[in-house]
Amino acid sequence: MLYNIENARSRGAHCASGIFNMESKSNKSNFKIRDMCFIALFTAVTAVLAQISVPMPGGVPFTLQTFAVLLAGVILGAKKGALAIFIYILLGAAGVPVFTNFLGGFGIILGARGGYILSFPVMAFCAGIKTKNIWLKNAGLVIGTAINFLCGMFWGKIILDLSLQSAFAAFVAPFIFTSVIQIILAGTIGVTIKAVLKKSGAFHAQI
Repeated sequence: MLYNIENARSRGAHCASGIFNMESKSNKSNFKIRDMCFIALFTAVTAVLAQISVPMPGGVPFTLQTFAVLLAGVILGAKKGALAIFIYILLGAAGVPVFTNFLGGFGIILGARGGYILSFPVMAFCAGIKTKNIWLKNAGLVIGTAINFLCGMFWGKIILDLSLQSAFAAFVAPFIFTSVIQIILAGTIGVTIKAVLKKSGAFHAQI
C-alpha cells in the first residue's frame, strides 16, 4: 500500500515537472516571438522617422533617424536594438526606400552620409547598454552619438576630399545642438516607454 502511494507521488511529481518544463519552453518561445515583433517594429519606426528631415549646411540633412536609433537601443537593449538597426540598414542597402527622402540602395551607403548609416548599429548598442547607473546610461548615449559623428565626419572627408576642418564644419558642427536634444529625449522618453511596456507585461523582465 505504502509502495503504491509513494509510486503515485513520484508519478505526480514527474508529471508536474513535465508540465513546468513545457510551460517554460512555451514562455521562452513566446518571448522570442515577442522580441522579433519589437525588433521589426523598431526597424519600421526608424524607416518612418528617417523621412522627417531638415536641410542643413554641407548637404547632409538633420533627421529623426538618429533619434530612432537611440530610442531603439534604450527600449530594446543593446543587442536587440543594434539588430533592429542592422536590419534597417540591410533593407536600405537592398534597395528598399527606407533612408532619408525615401532613398535606398547600396549607393547611398557609399555616398557622403554612409559613415553615419554604417555606425548606427554601434550607436544603438551603446545607447542600450544595461546598467542601473544613470550616469553610465547617459554616457552610453553620448558615446554612441560621438561614434556616429566621428564615422560620419571621416567618411564624408574621404568621399568629398575635404580637409578635417571642413569635414567637421559640414558633418559635426551643425548637428551638435540637435544631437544634445535627441540624447535627452531618447533617454527620458525611451526609459518611460520601456517602463510602461514592462509594467503591461509586453516586455520580458530581462529585455
